[in-house]
Amino acid sequence: MNIAVFASHGGSDLQAIIDGCKSNKINANVVCVISNNGDSMALQRAEKESIPSYHLSAKKCGDEELLATELLKVLSNHSVDMIFLAGYMRMLHVSVLKEYNNRIFNIHPALLPKFGGKGMFGMNVHNAVIAAGEKETGVTIHRVSAEYDSGEIVAQTSVPVEESDTAEILAARVLEREHTFLVEVISDICENKIKLG
Repeated sequence: MNIAVFASHGGSDLQAIIDGCKSNKINANVVCVISNNGDSMALQRAEKESIPSYHLSAKKCGDEELLATELLKVLSNHSVDMIFLAGYMRMLHVSVLKEYNNRIFNIHPALLPKFGGKGMFGMNVHNAVIAAGEKETGVTIHRVSAEYDSGEIVAQTSVPVEESDTAEILAARVLEREHTFLVEVISDICENKIKLG
C-alpha cells in the first residue's frame, strides 16, 4: 500500500510511520510527504529518508483551489492509496476529500469526541484535559471529513492522567503511546482489518 503523509511541523509521527514500514510492522511504503510549512522538520525527515517531499500551501500555489489541484496531481503521480494526517494543521479541500473519501485518516491526542474541533491541537488539548479534571485521555484515529475531528472514529486507546501532571508531562506520555498506536492501526488498515473506501 502507498501512503502519503501530510505534516505541518515536527514530524515525529511521520518518523514512527516510516520506521514501522522499514521494520515491516506496517505492510506499506511512505511514497511522499507533503507539508504546508517549508521549514517543517517533516520535510527534513523525508529528505533524510530519500522520500519525495513537497512544500505545498495555498499561499505558495495561489489559492485553495490551485492547492487542491496540485495536491491531487502529486497524490496521483505517486499512486497513493491512503493519506495520513500526522499533525497537519490545515483543512483539506472538498475535492481532495471527495477523491480520497474514507481513505484519509487523522490522529488526535485525546479521546474524541471530547476535546476536539477547531483550535483543539497540541498543548491546547492537554491543558483542556487537565482543566476538566479528566482521569484518562488517549489517542484517537479517525477518518477525515469536512469538519474538524468529526469523521468516523476507527480506533482509540486510553492513557492515564495523573494528579501531578502538567500539560507537558501529559503530552509526552500521550505522544509515546501515539507513536506505537499509529503503527498498530496503520498496520490494521493495510491488513484490511479496517476497511478503506
